Amino acid sequence: MKRSPLVLVVVAFVVAFMLYVGYHQARRSGGSLTTRLKQSSPAPDFSLESLDGKTTRLSDFRGKAVLLNFWATWCGPCKIEMPWFVDFQKQYGSQGLQIVGVAMDDASKEDIGKFAKDMGVNYPILIGKEAVGDQYGGVPALPETFLIARDGKIVDKIIGLRGKAEIEDAIKEALNTRPAASQASASNNAGVSQPQK
Repeated sequence: MKRSPLVLVVVAFVVAFMLYVGYHQARRSGGSLTTRLKQSSPAPDFSLESLDGKTTRLSDFRGKAVLLNFWATWCGPCKIEMPWFVDFQKQYGSQGLQIVGVAMDDASKEDIGKFAKDMGVNYPILIGKEAVGDQYGGVPALPETFLIARDGKIVDKIIGLRGKAEIEDAIKEALNTRPAASQASASNNAGVSQPQK
């Protein structure tokens, strides 16, 4: 039984078209937040152990812009963006940026620590738990990064690897929001001065 070359071309075209549409749909949805975590919704708080054995909560960084990065030692794209994060921490740390890495793989704490040291990481690395990933809509792919503004609300979500300039733009957006307490005190102080207690 001989197949017509035209049938093979049509099948190849249909498969290529389906791949093209699927790729663009995935890219379009990859940049948007999940239905559980919408843009400007509060970032779920969590408590995880850091590499130095201390308990760290996301709320410890309230008032700072946070780049929350879920990653793994085996993740190729994570290895590309980690040096960028080191640079961003150096460049924007004094302006209120705090990068926090959450290791989501099965490597030992020692192996994760060695990996972070070899990469020159200058920000806290926490040992991830699946429950924390679930709070953030599950972590279907790594790396997955959330930009959290100073007021604790999510301003962007990045699935996979994006360009350094695009991540930097998201950092600047997160840094440009003021903490809720500062906003309230600024509006209170804008009018009549409050009596001292």
